[in-house]
Amino acid sequence: MENSALSGRVHSFQSMGAVDGPGLRYVVFFQGCPLRCAYCHNPDTWAFEGGQEVTVEEVLQKVRRCAPYIKKNGGVTLTGGEPLAQSAFAAALLAALKAEGFHTALDTSGAASLESAAKVLEHTDLVLADLKFTTEEDYRRHTGGSLAHTLEFLGLCREMGRPVWLRHVVAPGLNDGPEAAARLAALAKGYENVEKVELLPFRTLCIEKYAALGLPFPLEGTPPAGKEHLAPFYEALGPPK
Repeated sequence: MENSALSGRVHSFQSMGAVDGPGLRYVVFFQGCPLRCAYCHNPDTWAFEGGQEVTVEEVLQKVRRCAPYIKKNGGVTLTGGEPLAQSAFAAALLAALKAEGFHTALDTSGAASLESAAKVLEHTDLVLADLKFTTEEDYRRHTGGSLAHTLEFLGLCREMGRPVWLRHVVAPGLNDGPEAAARLAALAKGYENVEKVELLPFRTLCIEKYAALGLPFPLEGTPPAGKEHLAPFYEALGPPK
């Protein structure tokens, strides 16, 4: 198979993911990320030189073993890290998966050039788009990325006809409250290809990872998000589509 020998760096694999797209998913965690989100739960995926090098065919061999469980109503999700940071490998892997009849999903912040993202989206059935913050200032301060670029990526998804599930972490004192909720709702409603918005409450389960890596946790002391923090968002977003 063409490009089956192309390799990339992967952090880990999860054979039965239930929260990364529809149905049961085989999840491939890519290694390396250009962002440094304050609430990131996977700091061990940041370094581009980490993880393990694998070929497209080696990943396919792992996925095929789970085909009886994931092929009917589930599929395969690429996440990270940031899959678009290894766009050639991601595109080749997704193309190979689609050729074998698997539903493909891409979990991404959109932090890559639109040209490279388009090549990956050609083989993507569903985009799980991580919208980190709803103002440019907060986006840059707490992730090192850009809201404007993320919106351009969402525009590309719309242009290419790719359905989007918008994902947004809610962290107390950082991006919660009625004003932030109203901004998120307005952004989501501006893209007709956004099928739904998934609110992800901030959790502190990652603190041990930061300690093991010798890294300070930027949100140390921030409490987990509760129902009261999510309520304004549900109110602003309205009933699911």
